[in-house]
Amino acid sequence: MSRRTEAAKKSGWAVWITGLPGSGKSTLADEVLKALRQRGLNAEILRMDEQRKKYIPRPQYTEEEREIAYRMFAEEAAVIAASGQGVIMDGTAHRLAWRSRARALIPKFAEIHLQVPLETAMHREAGRPQGLVMADLYAKALERRRSGDCPKGLGQVVGVDIPFEEDPDAECVVENNGLDPESAVWRVVEFLLFWLDVPAAD
Repeated sequence: MSRRTEAAKKSGWAVWITGLPGSGKSTLADEVLKALRQRGLNAEILRMDEQRKKYIPRPQYTEEEREIAYRMFAEEAAVIAASGQGVIMDGTAHRLAWRSRARALIPKFAEIHLQVPLETAMHREAGRPQGLVMADLYAKALERRRSGDCPKGLGQVVGVDIPFEEDPDAECVVENNGLDPESAVWRVVEFLLFWLDVPAAD
């Protein structure tokens, strides 16, 4: 193992994978983590969908709740990075200010933005089963807009009710529309190896 890889293993860092619901964040995070671990890098995934109910036991997905949850999310990632570990943050975070807070807290931080058209995100999200996040988010949000009827537990949906605020200075932008999964993963891994100063063939 090279000295550069050894140094990367000992230095804490965080990358935040952002994008619309249905842009492929969780799938990408899993594959990127696997690729990094294969290269000996110590990292873990922090998912907002999993952490939200720890921060707020009965979330209503209001803007005020999201503000609190994303503040705690950034703070938790900062603690992990300060311990010398890498952390992949998986969360939509539609407000740029929330990602900027993490950037301010974590010395070695980067944003990875998955760009997809809303239509593509809606198509992908429609196939997701009920789990930590309500199924058919987009369809329900569009029906609420049309009829005025609001399903229980459905908050404002990013992309329909509220916009996603892009960061023009995001370190890595991947247009994840029609790109095969392996290519998307490799683009991100390639960026991370360069960013972490780890030889690609190490």
